Amino acid sequence: DHDPAVKVIVFKSNGKHFSAGHDMSGADRSTGPTEYHADTLYDWESRNYLHYAKSWRQVPKPSIAAVQGKCIAAGLMLCWPCDLIVAADNAEFSDPVLAMGICGVELHAHTWELGPRKAKELLFTGDAITARQAEQLGMVNQVVPLEQLVPATMALAKRIAKKDAFALRMAKHAVNQTLDIQGFTSSIDAIFAMHHLGHARAALVTGGYPSLAALAAMKAKSTG
Repeated sequence: DHDPAVKVIVFKSNGKHFSAGHDMSGADRSTGPTEYHADTLYDWESRNYLHYAKSWRQVPKPSIAAVQGKCIAAGLMLCWPCDLIVAADNAEFSDPVLAMGICGVELHAHTWELGPRKAKELLFTGDAITARQAEQLGMVNQVVPLEQLVPATMALAKRIAKKDAFALRMAKHAVNQTLDIQGFTSSIDAIFAMHHLGHARAALVTGGYPSLAALAAMKAKSTG
């Protein structure tokens, strides 16, 4: 953000999949709470998930996410805050965390990204949507062959980088401000509290950290 030589930010990952989401291994949670405590978990997820995702959205410069393979749960919080998304033709997007008794990931942008009915379908079923479906819904800007993902993303970034930096910044701010006037940030913050109501209820049901085993098994099956 502070480097004047940088006009556009490209966010990508290496490997078969863009993101398998939250670390659900359960064996080593050294970077987060090891058992359920409402205040500790709320603060930790607020800083490390919600604030992180919102900070990406607020970077003044245009950003593009390049997504391949699986993009599961927290993976959505990595690509959704970016201004544009280019997806490989093998990309799939899902949020299966209702298996934990929770209404969705911490950045609950589903309705804004997919529309209300498709958002409900994604959440209710836990099923994935394809790159082509995501493009039709307006969540993804372009779908390209896997081998063209990086070249196509960089070509788009270079086209954008030719534009005036201040004009790009104001265009991004104008669109984000319009979404905020419509209630985007207010809804994200309010539903984060609902997310933690789900954590608290699930903890009472399971007697411990909410239902990690069920979701870990589901994710292992889908990424194997």
